[in-house]
Amino acid sequence: MDGDQASAAVRTINPAGLSAPGGHYSHATVANGFVFVSGQLPITPAGEKLVGAPFEDQARQVLANVEAALIAAGSGIAGLAQVRVYVDAMENWPAFNAIYASWAGSARPARAVVPTGALHFGLKVEVEAVAVLLPAA
Repeated sequence: MDGDQASAAVRTINPAGLSAPGGHYSHATVANGFVFVSGQLPITPAGEKLVGAPFEDQARQVLANVEAALIAAGSGIAGLAQVRVYVDAMENWPAFNAIYASWAGSARPARAVVPTGALHFGLKVEVEAVAVLLPAA
């Protein structure tokens, strides 16, 4: 496959419902039936970084961002295959897990949690995901 064919096989997604990426990346890419969601931070669609917000508010915003990227790419929570969660401290894990369980519902993708210490901008949680495309409704 030449370079033109390879680039045509990967589609980038930057939904209007998310703030513009802060670096050289896309919020999501679609390739070969998979959706790859870049690490989402607790940043509102207007670009506000929720640095001073309680952990629970940050977690809800991150998951809303992941869901917005999934939907824009043609997937959703039901299409999740793997989720990676980065938390600043393990003491925040129980709160995240409860919020995540409510958000994910019956979906139970493979998942990892990685304690990281301080995250970018001093935020407390980041989530990245891999999903499959879902049939159009």
